[in-house]
Amino acid sequence: MEFYGYIGKVLRINLTKGSIKAEALNPEIIYNFLGGRGYAAKILYDELKPNIPPLSEENKIIFMTGPLTGTEFPGSGRISISAKSPLTGTIFDSSMGGSFGAYLKKSGYDGIIIEGAAKNPTYI
Repeated sequence: MEFYGYIGKVLRINLTKGSIKAEALNPEIIYNFLGGRGYAAKILYDELKPNIPPLSEENKIIFMTGPLTGTEFPGSGRISISAKSPLTGTIFDSSMGGSFGAYLKKSGYDGIIIEGAAKNPTYI
């Protein structure tokens, strides 16, 4: 199946297990939810239990690009960062400008899903 504007892979990083794996994008989510923000919201909705504390290791933080990220289209240099918010307790997202989204796509991934908690301070 062709993903126009998408690479077709996300990177899932589990800090608890110390594992990193590449996963294929879910075509159903791509076609039913708009861009990186929609994809991340659907993943959080499907994978988070309703009453988890936002600061628990069960929460996830997702960095997702959209189909225009990395192109010359005006305003396309954005990446969506989504998680369950500690302020509201709901799924929330923020948009970040700059070159991170384009570089993420050029590295071969549409997004990064970070889950779990590291025992010690860690960098990726």
